[in-house]
Amino acid sequence: MVNLTQKERMLLEDQKKHEQVCVQKYNEYASKATDPQLKQIFTAYARQEQQHYDTINQILSGQLPAMGGQGSQGMPIAGGIQPGAGNPQDAALCSDMLMTEKYVSDTYNTAIFEFTDSNLRQILNHIQKEEQQHGEGIFNYMNAKGMYKPQ
Repeated sequence: MVNLTQKERMLLEDQKKHEQVCVQKYNEYASKATDPQLKQIFTAYARQEQQHYDTINQILSGQLPAMGGQGSQGMPIAGGIQPGAGNPQDAALCSDMLMTEKYVSDTYNTAIFEFTDSNLRQILNHIQKEEQQHGEGIFNYMNAKGMYKPQ
């Protein structure tokens, strides 16, 4: 049984809302994306965000989730992207999701430092790393399509 402080519970409720927004955005953007590969990336990330949401719900209900069920297997990090010119609509979707992932990863960072239980810190850190992988995948996609040029 997990006993949460009031602050931990409040932080988890915030993260739960963030995950819900990510699931909704990725699903919506998968339907709006013109590139089939981007649709696949967004769909995979939506599934993983749903896992994050479910994990947070487990913690809020007093359970300590097993980390074995999570992972980035089968998650495209956009390694085999066909280079070329990207669609402006796809670029806008990617920019929004990259900004969202930056924000969500940052809020996990703050939450992790506020948790007293090291097991919960590890679970939240695992989720944060997956959020960072989503950002990396989107960045790689945008970079390959000429939508994001690092200076």
